[in-house]
Amino acid sequence: MAALPRIEGEGFVLRPWQAADLDSLVLHANDEAVSRTVSDRFPFPYTKQDAEEFLHEPAKPPAIVLAIEIDGVAVGGIDVRPGAAEFRIGGEIGYWLARRYWGRGIMSRVVACWCRYLFAEHGFERLQAAVFANNPGSARVLEKAGFQREGILRRAVIKHGRILDLWMYAMLRSAPTNSKQSARDD
Repeated sequence: MAALPRIEGEGFVLRPWQAADLDSLVLHANDEAVSRTVSDRFPFPYTKQDAEEFLHEPAKPPAIVLAIEIDGVAVGGIDVRPGAAEFRIGGEIGYWLARRYWGRGIMSRVVACWCRYLFAEHGFERLQAAVFANNPGSARVLEKAGFQREGILRRAVIKHGRILDLWMYAMLRSAPTNSKQSARDD
């Protein structure tokens, strides 16, 4: 497998997770508000054992999973899971960020930077993301990063006992992000 990238952005770095991130990962991931916005693969409460298991193997190839570092500390994560077979020209991104960094425009810049990298270095034609309908903040992140809402999967998921719609967003290589606009909008 190729070495994982280190990508410097405006106020953040995307880099491989490290064993030294253990305490920060537990601190920032063990937040019920974060848990409400992500897949059930991301447990709550998020324990030291969960973090150790994740850091041992953040993802199985071909997925790429990176830490979001701000001021030298891992405070979130971003990934891509490439499609298979006839869907191999696309990938699905996912992300999370420590609550203390919400509302600052950071995640829109991270997503825009990540997508530019994925289009340039991995040849994707399409990137997509799914958002729980109870997470309009994530929808705004994607829209500011250049994604368009393509549809709604009605009553598609259950999260914390609630059945929710799933909003589907996508960005095409032919319509890449405009990170300067995203940064101004935040």
